[in-house]
Amino acid sequence: MTVRGLPMAVPAPGLPTRVRIHEVGARDGLQNEKSTVPTAVKAEFVHRLAEAGLTTIEATSFVHPKWVPQLADAEQLFSLLSGLPVELPVLVPNERGLDRALALGARRVAVFASATESFAKANLNRTVDESLAMFHPVVERAKAGGVHVRGYLSMCFGDPWEGAVPVPQVVRVCRALIDMGCDELSLGDTIGVATPGHVEELLTALGEEGIPVSALGVHFHDTYGQALANTLAALRHGVTTVDASAGGLGGCPFAKSATGNLATEDLVWMLTGLGIDTGVDLGRLVATSVWMAGRLGRPSPSRTVRALSHEDAEGQEGREAHKEQ
Repeated sequence: MTVRGLPMAVPAPGLPTRVRIHEVGARDGLQNEKSTVPTAVKAEFVHRLAEAGLTTIEATSFVHPKWVPQLADAEQLFSLLSGLPVELPVLVPNERGLDRALALGARRVAVFASATESFAKANLNRTVDESLAMFHPVVERAKAGGVHVRGYLSMCFGDPWEGAVPVPQVVRVCRALIDMGCDELSLGDTIGVATPGHVEELLTALGEEGIPVSALGVHFHDTYGQALANTLAALRHGVTTVDASAGGLGGCPFAKSATGNLATEDLVWMLTGLGIDTGVDLGRLVATSVWMAGRLGRPSPSRTVRALSHEDAEGQEGREAHKEQ
């Protein structure tokens, strides 16, 4: 499932030499699936992703099953992943979620905030400031225990109810998350409306606020086909952590206009062509997404998965035809 010598690596000036991919397929990618994915399948998915070379794989969320039924097996799944030599971040919405995660030995947790009041209400049934107050003891306790904390921030570039989101509004919430102790922030384009200039403007504003680019990751959705362009803009600004989902799985159950995440395979193809190291074996990753697509009963939306798996299928047909001759 690879093309000989392709993509050709042609480095571009001003880009990082290595990017850490924060793989979200097992959590964000599967959380919105209507049919329940068996725990054993989720565990094998994570194992296959690790074997493909991904070193940060978001495993699950310790949220109440009522809100995200697909992740009701968080305890069972996390227990099946012990021993994997990778980072396994988990989402924790509150102190109860943190308790559940810490009881299983989680060493990386994440809280998920909103840059807009409308989404904070839809997702957390709180105002932005009320949600930040809820996260404060979670972050404080996690940090006291030596646990790494990521802060997700949704609706950084647009909101389905409020429209355009002012950059200073996003910066304010980012500042609050950093001040309460978050080690890194993931800037979410939840409904996929960002464009490269907007990405540059937000990253510049965050730098002027004193938030180092080393503490930032980006999380783009491909609703309008802008995810790779936006990622490249972020890389040029110095960002070296990019969220992506194997096979392009995922969306957001609380924002109906949110479509799939940036596909990890599409990201790896671009980064490989730019001469940027990810440590990911693209062939193994594509095979993993083809396997998961089979479990879900539909083809992967990733263009790279489709292209490489199609070529592999054509090659197999050619080899079989040759044998028959």
